[in-house]
Order: sequence, then C-alpha cells, then structure tokens
Amino acid sequence: MGPSKGFHVASVLNILDDELIHNVGDYIVSCQTYEGGIAGEPGSEAHGGYTFCGLATMILIDEVNRLDLPRLIVSGRKRLRSGWYFGKVRSVDSRGEQINLSMDATPFGRATEPLFHSIALQQYILLCSQVCNHKPVYELECHEQEGGLRDKPGKRRDYYHTCYCLSGLSLCQYSWSKDPDSSPPLPKAVLGPYSNLLEPIHPLFNVVLERYHEAREFFAG
Repeated sequence: MGPSKGFHVASVLNILDDELIHNVGDYIVSCQTYEGGIAGEPGSEAHGGYTFCGLATMILIDEVNRLDLPRLIVSGRKRLRSGWYFGKVRSVDSRGEQINLSMDATPFGRATEPLFHSIALQQYILLCSQVCNHKPVYELECHEQEGGLRDKPGKRRDYYHTCYCLSGLSLCQYSWSKDPDSSPPLPKAVLGPYSNLLEPIHPLFNVVLERYHEAREFFAG
C-alpha cells in the first residue's frame, strides 16, 4: 500500500491520469478486510495507516464507492471508542489519528457532524502521546518536555507518530468548522488554551491546507 502515496504526489503535480491509476482500485478493494479496514496486501490484517492511504487514494481516483464504506466507518468508530484496530482488539494508541483522517476524508466525513469524539481524541494526544516530565496539562507546550509525540505511554517518540498526532489534533480542532479555510474553530472546540490551535490540514494529503492550495495552483499551470 506504500505506493499509494505516489498517487497523492501525482495528484498535486497534476499528472494523475488513467494510465497511472490502471487497476489501482481493483488492488485496494482486494485489500479491504471483512472487518472493514484496509490491509497492506490482500489477506493481511487491516491497519490504520494502510486504511488512510487506501481510502484517500480511492477518493483521489474517484472509485471510493467501490469500498464497503459503512463497514469501514463502523469498524473505525469501534477502534476509536474501545481500542479496536479495524477489527482486532488491541491497546489504544495514537494511530487513531490515522483513522480520524481517513474517516473525515469519506463522503460522510463533514456531512453532518464528526464521526469521532473530537475532545476525547485531543485529550489522548495531549495527555498520553506527549512526552512530558511533570504533571500533564492540556497544552502543547509544557516545561521539561522532551519534544515529539508517541504511539502510547511507554513508547519512544518518533517522527511518524508526531506527524499523525499533530495532523489528528488539527483535524479534531476543525472538525466542527464548515470551512476551515475561512472560519476558525470556536474556543470550545480546542482543548486547553486557544494557543493550542494548529493550522488546518487537508484530510487526504495530510499537509497544511494553505500549502496544498499553493501547490495545486502552482502545478495547475
């Protein structure tokens, strides 16, 4: 499923064509498991990261309705509520942010209200994913903080989980905003001080929204 990121790049570069996406949808559909999530290859266990990449790619190539979306969303919501990992029971961790991203990217994502508990997910990121050497607080900046974010308490911080934790935190903050480009979220949507507010991101490309628009405009010509 790793090459799916190449389709994200091709889309931004405005070179995504029929030849490039030939049979891509067939392969991703074959990777969707009976629980609803998407695996890295047919027959493997579903994973939050692969689900995000696969779902986003299917939206980009306009074949998302070939997936079993109701099953994917139900499975993702179970994972966020109780530690399910798109079917298999595992401990809760910050990879819920990838599920968060992928569910928000579905056609149902901003239809009425968020498909996840935005405040609870912010609580997990700020209290459990931060490496903070004193009493935890609902702030992105704390004294004696080592920097970076992690999968779960007891794990080491790394770039991968830092990226997805921050992306998920941004998505939670803007999840009730009708237009993140022009309407900043209300203070009640941001856990902790309003200085915690991050830039809005694009849920498919996982980059700051302003940078996405700049790139699209640049390569459109």
